[in-house]
Amino acid sequence: MGELSKYLDSDLALVLGVVIGLLSIPSILSAMTDGRAPRASAVTILIAGLLIIFAIQTHPGGYSIGDVPNAFVVVVARFMP
Repeated sequence: MGELSKYLDSDLALVLGVVIGLLSIPSILSAMTDGRAPRASAVTILIAGLLIIFAIQTHPGGYSIGDVPNAFVVVVARFMP
């Protein structure tokens, strides 16, 4: 996990995990209404969960629910000019 944390900090991992998780919900619903197995959605949920777990483990003291909006602001501010 040391190599990954060099390129991916905990705030970015948390934001990516939440966004990927939220974006996979319509795919799950679409697959279930069509009667298909949501295989691709399951993979994206797994990736989102792993990113969130990575973020919680690498952030000193972990995250609380109140820290999530602050993480979004920090990550968005990092990429805004």
